[in-house]
Parts: sequence; C-alpha cells; structure tokens
Amino acid sequence: MERPAAEVEGCRHAHKRLCAAIGEITDPIARRPSLLPGWTVGHVLTHLARNAEAMVRRIEAATRGELIDQYAGGVAGRASEIEAGAGRSARDLVVDVRTWSDRLDDTFGSLPDDCWDRPVRAVGGGEHRVAQLPFRRWREVEVHLVDLDIGFGPADWSQALVDRALPRLTKGLAARADQRALMAWTLGRGSPPALEPWG
Repeated sequence: MERPAAEVEGCRHAHKRLCAAIGEITDPIARRPSLLPGWTVGHVLTHLARNAEAMVRRIEAATRGELIDQYAGGVAGRASEIEAGAGRSARDLVVDVRTWSDRLDDTFGSLPDDCWDRPVRAVGGGEHRVAQLPFRRWREVEVHLVDLDIGFGPADWSQALVDRALPRLTKGLAARADQRALMAWTLGRGSPPALEPWG
C-alpha cells in the first residue's frame, strides 16, 4: 500500500503548529481549565503526548507482525496515565509533547510501504490499518489545539483538515442525535440537536 503522503504531511504540519504554540505555556496556564470538561491544559497536553506514544508503539509492533492494545489497561489505563501526568511542570509537559510528536513524525517518515496496510488496535478494541493513523493524529492535534484554549479557535483549523474531516463527521451525525431533530435542524425548522459524544 502507498504511503498516505498528504495525511503524513498534514500531521507533520499540525505537530509543527502545536509545538510552536505550546512553547509559551507556564505552570499557571498548565493548571487552568481547558475547554474539555474536567480536564486542565495539563491533561490535554498529557493526552496528546500519550496518544503519539501509543501510535509509535502500535506501529513498531505492527512492523514486527504484532497487534497490541492502544493503551495498556484499555480505557481505564488511558485515563490513569493522563491523570498521573497532568500535574507535571509546564516544561515537562511541553518536552513530552514535542518529543513524542517528533518521534511519531520520524516513524511515519521511515515506515516501509508494506507496513501501511497492517492492522493496529484502537482503544475500544476495534482494528484499522496503520495508514489511517496519520489522519487520526492530524485531526487529534488540530482539535485539541483549540481545546487547550491558548488562542486558537475553529477558524484556525487548516482547510485541508476540514475538507477531510467534515464529510466524515456529517456522515456520522444521524447516529449521534435524534434523527427527526437533526432533520428539522438541517431544514431550518429547529434548533441544533444534542449530540452524543464523538469518538
């Protein structure tokens, strides 16, 4: 399978923006609430680091012909790692994010073509191809850059990401909302419906 070059480049560019943006984060900023309920800026940064680490680990396992869990301990293990890391100093949080983002970029850049079609396991237990990871990471980084609440908003999402992500999100709306309320809203005859969590 061919390398998903556009997605790899989109991910690399998103990492570059993220790593530049978090350089000014101080300890007080790291402790303040993010836009995600119950998470501080430190939680979001820790999640971004552990997410990149999990991708590197799964890709390395896939190159050996192995299939491993995204996070040790599944959903509970993921939550535990994020909670444990969220209170670190701003410097440690930033170094962690930058280190794993760079390592993931290097991993994508050096991956042989015959590995892109190999399976990896998601946190919920489902499987998908390695080739889907660059887009997933790209989306994760740009969305969470907004969640950090450090000066980025949805208007700052790259058009290339919106072009790829929005059709996928709209396709899944019917499964996340009352269908009649959704239809009424799209026809201009109702308020936006409540959505079930995305993910």
